[in-house]
Amino acid sequence: MPNPAPNSAEARDVLYHLHSQTNAQAHARSGPLVMERGEGIHVFDSNGKRYLEAMAGLWCTSLGFSEARLKRAAAEAYDRFGFYHTFNHKTPAETIELAEKLVSLSPIPEAQAYFATSGSEATETMVKLAWVYHAVRGKPGKRKVIARDRGFHGSTIVAASMCGMPRMHREFGLPLPGFLHTLCPDPYHGPQPDEDMAGFVARLAAALEEMIQREGPETIAAFIAEPINAGGGVIVPPAGYFPAIEAVLRRHDILVLADEVVCGFGRTGHWWGSETVGMTPDMMAMAKGISSSYFPISAVLLGKPIQDALAEMNKGGEIFGHGFTNSGHPVGVAVALETIRIYEEMDVVPHVRAMGARLRGGLEAIAAESGIVGQVRGAGLILGVEMVADPARRAAFDPALKVGARFDAEALRNGLVIRPMGDTIALCPPLIIDEAGVDEILDLFSRTLRAVEAGLGAPRAAAE
Repeated sequence: MPNPAPNSAEARDVLYHLHSQTNAQAHARSGPLVMERGEGIHVFDSNGKRYLEAMAGLWCTSLGFSEARLKRAAAEAYDRFGFYHTFNHKTPAETIELAEKLVSLSPIPEAQAYFATSGSEATETMVKLAWVYHAVRGKPGKRKVIARDRGFHGSTIVAASMCGMPRMHREFGLPLPGFLHTLCPDPYHGPQPDEDMAGFVARLAAALEEMIQREGPETIAAFIAEPINAGGGVIVPPAGYFPAIEAVLRRHDILVLADEVVCGFGRTGHWWGSETVGMTPDMMAMAKGISSSYFPISAVLLGKPIQDALAEMNKGGEIFGHGFTNSGHPVGVAVALETIRIYEEMDVVPHVRAMGARLRGGLEAIAAESGIVGQVRGAGLILGVEMVADPARRAAFDPALKVGARFDAEALRNGLVIRPMGDTIALCPPLIIDEAGVDEILDLFSRTLRAVEAGLGAPRAAAE
């Protein structure tokens, strides 16, 4: 993008607006891509150019960018109640309905729902509840939390400490003490030479056991994981990973926390990503798809042992010392309820499986003709395409080439919004996508990949 013109919207943005996950100096040179409206799976910039939004915004706008029913649900909710809270024995009426609905969908037996407004708040809430759980049971020293390399859990202090990404730590002196990181279950780059997947899983479990023993099991409260690492490169763990990991955790009385912020609500081809990967959590955090991000709302589902611990902690009449002003906001709750109704009416799980299979099959066909695609991976409608210098050796490109950034820029020129994570290209389109939309992604992706290959001077696989 050229330098922003003086007094333009782009120049004013550079002057007045600090952007998330953006390099400020680069932004000052280029300015923003200003988006003005959405229509289904497409968005339109301030010049009227149309883009297929193959990332559902930020992994979140599951029902597309113009769902009339969600707009109507919000408007009708505002007519009834612009705001109310859930403190001190009070609640908006519809908040009860959403809690009941989430519990009915929960894989956690006898769950309760707690509401917040962001994924970061939800993951951080789980940590606080884990501390209460262990303290009540006479184990107040169990405070540490184990996360994983390349995991993402949010941007607040505790949530960012749980992230396994240096960019979330570098500027802020994070992670906080007591937040640990074990190996990422990456089946593409993780196994050692001649190590099969069973051996890889066993080594990951052994590394976790070693960390727990080194730190002291009596100091560790919880283990948190995304079912599929989203922002870390769409990493799908190998079969048997979560059962092996959980066997170690249960042996040491360590809670299992699922971060379903991206994976929940059908994204992976099940209602919950936990079901896709065989994870059995004690608590679950969710956001994004709960309202298709038409309203900022998140939730935690907590199992009966956690509920019992909270009751025991406050049996003397004290109040639960945690809460957010907008927890259970009546407008957010109404939007979330309507979002879930739409998922159920569209039979979201089989639809995602069908569209995901079509998208993955098309990407694999494109990859078979490419000289730089190492792997296509994912589940349902969350997929990653990793580009490498040598697919036979799984050898990465020199980072100075910025291949992922090249792909991103070329994709935007072609009218396709993707997410580069290093040299892995993520695709996470709205769940409402149909066959024509999938085919449009494939056409734009193929066109973009060919241009990137040409710029690198990479041979096409079919010509070898």
